[in-house]
Amino acid sequence: MDLLQIAEQLRKALQMYAQTLTEEQALEVASIYPAWEPNRAYKIGDIISYGTNSTGDPQLYKVVQEHTSQADWIPGVGTESLYDAFGLDESGYPVWSQPTGAHDAYNKGDIVNYNGTLYVSLI
Repeated sequence: MDLLQIAEQLRKALQMYAQTLTEEQALEVASIYPAWEPNRAYKIGDIISYGTNSTGDPQLYKVVQEHTSQADWIPGVGTESLYDAFGLDESGYPVWSQPTGAHDAYNKGDIVNYNGTLYVSLI
């Protein structure tokens, strides 16, 4: 087995392990997550990267609906029913993202950063 094959196996092992991390842990090793790609089957809970966040790190998304990706269904605005963006600001608070259903709704007392201001959910 050559060095390239060993490196590829190590990359696959890291990506399998990475799927077991919490969102907070995932953010610490964001670069090991696979990049989003079209024509790929994604299942609920998969974590992928697409683009960069406000701190220059890979932007991570959790798949919230099983699907096969399409070139016009990229993670971000308009595909919130497929991908849930997540991240933390420099102070460790979650960056606000528009909830799309019960799976990502904020709970009473949750604190989020929205455009540089911290908000506490009242409901």
